[in-house]
Formats: sequence, structure tokens, C-alpha cells
Amino acid sequence: QVQLVESGGGLVQAGGSLKLSCAASGSSFSINNMGWYRQAPGKQRELVAAFISGRNTNYSDAVKGRFTISRGTAKNTVYLQMNSLKPEDTAVYYCNADFYGLNLWGQGTQVTVSS
Repeated sequence: QVQLVESGGGLVQAGGSLKLSCAASGSSFSINNMGWYRQAPGKQRELVAAFISGRNTNYSDAVKGRFTISRGTAKNTVYLQMNSLKPEDTAVYYCNADFYGLNLWGQGTQVTVSS
């Protein structure tokens, strides 16, 4: 059974940085569509950044220029480098992958940015 395992969340001051990691356990196959979403209290889950079709990247306007998504060499791991963090980035961050037609979600990792 393939699962997405996230790590790297935490508490950081505004202007700081964090790096999130997500790995697909139980499979060594490449995953073309893989990325990050977030959900703040009282708000809908929204796209943060994602790889589409393996190479193309898509970022939300709110994080462009501050966040960078990257992949591991095995192409079943994805990272999110978050710089210049703002209090409004506070949310639970979820890894998402389209694994050969299965829509997978990680358990979520909390990111809290203090002002």
C-alpha cells in the first residue's frame, strides 16, 4: 500500500524558513503529479505548489517568489522550501500525489508562523 509521509513542519518567526519533505512509501515508481496543498482554520484546502506531468510546476500567487518545490532523484519524493514566511502562511500542509489514478494525501504537517 502506497502512503505519503510528510515531515518538516514547525513553528517559525515571520521572515524565517522551513523545508517540508514528502516521500511515497511502499513504492519506488516515479510520480508525475505530486505537490503541496494547505488548509488554514476556517478555510478551504488550497494548492500551494505542484509538479504537473513530471516537469512543469504550478504555484499559487500567494507563494510565488517565496516557495520552491523540488523533487528527489527517485521522483517519488517532493520538497517544499518555504522562505520569507508570513503569518498568513500558517496552515496544515498536505502532500498530494496522483499515483496511477489514485489520489493520495499525506496526514498533514502543521506550519505556524508567528508575527
